[in-house]
Amino acid sequence: MTACAAPPPIPPYFEPLAPSPTERIPIKTVLVHDQQIAYLDVGTGPPVILIHGFGGSMWQWEHQQQALSQHFRTVTLDLPGSGLSDKPDIDYLPNEMLDFCLGFMDALQIPHATLVGNSMGAGLAIGMALSHPTRVDRLVLIGGLPSQVMAKLTSRSFRQALETRAPWWLVSFGNWLFGGMVTDSVLKEIVHDHTLLTPAVVDRSNLNRRRPGAIKPIMAMRNALPSWETDFAPHLASITRPTMIIWGESDRVFPIGVGEELHHRIRGSTFVRIPNAGHMPQWERPELVNRSLITYIHTSP
Repeated sequence: MTACAAPPPIPPYFEPLAPSPTERIPIKTVLVHDQQIAYLDVGTGPPVILIHGFGGSMWQWEHQQQALSQHFRTVTLDLPGSGLSDKPDIDYLPNEMLDFCLGFMDALQIPHATLVGNSMGAGLAIGMALSHPTRVDRLVLIGGLPSQVMAKLTSRSFRQALETRAPWWLVSFGNWLFGGMVTDSVLKEIVHDHTLLTPAVVDRSNLNRRRPGAIKPIMAMRNALPSWETDFAPHLASITRPTMIIWGESDRVFPIGVGEELHHRIRGSTFVRIPNAGHMPQWERPELVNRSLITYIHTSP
């Protein structure tokens, strides 16, 4: 039923939760391959594009907007199939997502940028660096994406989501019926400090989860994961763009040893450990991550 409903209107403003500044940021949209993509575009200077992970949205970068926009043009999008963006009935294979990323950059007249990706968003950033290196100034990979994902994944909730073989409509019904409990479980695996999971944070996550048409693209992205393993993971050592890897020391999705292995595979990369943080250190410890981002982008070649 939810999948057939008309999507609710896109809110006019992006409103970060405390402790981020309360200034509202206009949510913009642009057509990319006939699909409406929602995004934020704040600040001036060298462009930096923030890319969320599997099942995520632009709100995962709420604590970066004010800090990064003082130094860079900071662009934050909801990928197709996620958040406020359209959810086309496609396979969400890596080549399709790369085409969307290129089309998005072209539509915003960004010839090249620093790409900052979290989790599966890091995989998209890696794919861009390998397939279209002239469009990438530097890479920042936060909590992902390694080779042999399933072998290295330690999150029970993520493993269940990736391994389920139930049809999308049944998963959608279960999401409607029991989704609140699932959201709470997933957030507690992603976030190390559970005191940050206020009722407002949980309510917002549930609202995003209940957006019509959200489940089918997530399942398609899951089905596309083997393409990552064959098309890009074997070539991590071939990345030539300057790369910084940021990892939460208490990451329960991919343990920090996975990040260290990724660091060793990407020659010349910089590795930053974030204490007391899980799979989204940019959200949980923004002061440390923002400082690392700003310093790296300013000083790397």
